[in-house]
Amino acid sequence: MSSDDEAEEYLFKIVIIGDSAVGKSNLLSRYSRNEFNMHSKATIGVEFQTQSMEIEGKEVKAQIWDTAGQERFRAVTSAYYRGAVGALLVYDITRRTTFDSIGRWLDELTTHSDTTAARMLVGNKKDLDDIRSISIEEGKSLAEEHGLFFMETSAKDSTNVKTAFEMVIKEIYSSVSRKVLNSDSYKAQLSLNRVSLVEDEKKQNQGLSSCCSR
Repeated sequence: MSSDDEAEEYLFKIVIIGDSAVGKSNLLSRYSRNEFNMHSKATIGVEFQTQSMEIEGKEVKAQIWDTAGQERFRAVTSAYYRGAVGALLVYDITRRTTFDSIGRWLDELTTHSDTTAARMLVGNKKDLDDIRSISIEEGKSLAEEHGLFFMETSAKDSTNVKTAFEMVIKEIYSSVSRKVLNSDSYKAQLSLNRVSLVEDEKKQNQGLSSCCSR
């Protein structure tokens, strides 16, 4: 199999983490289905969406996972992070407590996932700028401190949502491409991860995983 064929088979797992009600599910639904539900309830069960984009003439798929409500119990499991090569850490720009929790989420991410995962700090609900509690400068400063990308978004009016997800996907692709060129063992690990993610997708399509974010 050529390296081009390998690249076309890339399937990346990305997780969205952060406190409850910061808009994680709405960010995912806005990106994957261009939908927003003002009265969405906490996610129950397992939810992920698979999105495709073209990079350097190749189709790259991202399997994006929502926390399934587990964050309400501070019990996001290690299985949720398994195989993740990218993460969006989300806070609500109008709620200081959600920003203060980012350190804890970052620690959990570091504990359970690859330390080279592409990570972005996302300040959501930019449409509520008039009642914000966290300044753009604070968000940028925290991101710089931990080596994260940074962006403010609004799932409600779709500001920067597509840009944020695609920036993370492109960074993963760039990182993985470099590793594949230099390591046969990494190729093997990438192949194993892909098999696992495809199995997850099959289960969801068969209805074995529930998808209840609305």
